[in-house]
Amino acid sequence: MAMGVASQSRRGRRGGRRAPMAEINVTPLVDVMLVLLIIFMVTAPLLTAAVPIDLPDSRANPIDNQPQSVTVSVDAGGVVYIDETPVAPGGLADALAALPRGADGPDVTLRADRALPYDRVMAVLGELNRAGLNRISLVTNGSSAAP
Repeated sequence: MAMGVASQSRRGRRGGRRAPMAEINVTPLVDVMLVLLIIFMVTAPLLTAAVPIDLPDSRANPIDNQPQSVTVSVDAGGVVYIDETPVAPGGLADALAALPRGADGPDVTLRADRALPYDRVMAVLGELNRAGLNRISLVTNGSSAAP
């Protein structure tokens, strides 16, 4: 009974109109933000390297990217790239000598296609060593099964 009286008196003060709803529905905002987060999580790893390479699998732990690093990639055809720039055949030593050097030299990340012969990868590693670049990381795909 008291509730009926209170609601009538409230209705009388406002002139019989309903009060505007002052709440913001954040559910659509959260849905859109989660979809954008998933899109960025999927596309971010694809932005790190422009040279398409089929990497081998490994169970090694991932490393953090250092700001002073150089990516050397070797595709399935044996073409060598420094970052995204292709290197002329026989010009790898000159291209490595032209790299800017810091106190420890740049950290080199080597990405090689799994279809390459072992000697081609070792030739690139040998050139990196000859150029004085001894801090080399080999990039692989993550794998849960041991070889």
